Amino acid sequence: MYDYIDGKLAFKCPTYVVVEAGGVGYHINISLNTYSALPQTERCKIYTWLHVKEDAHTLYGFADEGERRLFLHLISVSGIGPTTCRMMLSSITPVEIQNAIIQADVALIQRIKGIGAKSAQRIVLELQDKLKKEGTDSLISVPQHNTIKDEALSALIMLGFGKQVAEKALDNAVKNATQDLTVEQMIKIALKNL
Repeated sequence: MYDYIDGKLAFKCPTYVVVEAGGVGYHINISLNTYSALPQTERCKIYTWLHVKEDAHTLYGFADEGERRLFLHLISVSGIGPTTCRMMLSSITPVEIQNAIIQADVALIQRIKGIGAKSAQRIVLELQDKLKKEGTDSLISVPQHNTIKDEALSALIMLGFGKQVAEKALDNAVKNATQDLTVEQMIKIALKNL
């Protein structure tokens, strides 16, 4: 899978962009949210997700990692595909979608074209706990980690542990350590305490 494509923005329209990187032009489907967030400059970096089907390989692009994380959550819901997710991200902002799911605002989700009452309820039912567990700042781009503890925390969150629980386990690991710990050691100690 491609994590991101960094290159020259060869073409930009509200539904897709073409990014030239290494002499290859990548056709990447985007949402209106990503379209408005892309810079007007020649160079851009787009986070991607590759959808592989029997008859096509389709790239979907996002302005930041938070939008991509929400997209991946949404496509995990039964009956919601990449095209519907792109429509959702084009209709309202990722933060509004996340808040609507957490607050069980089915009416807001249902106003999105292509989302009926049953789909909106299914989205809330399947994602509400996951998004609450991740916290409200999960759509903010992942920062560059400066400390060993930050890297360990990021790894534990990616493994599915809640942020507060993981932080507490890491604090205990650091407090009880007799020497400086590596990221791997810190994660192993924290996992034993979780």
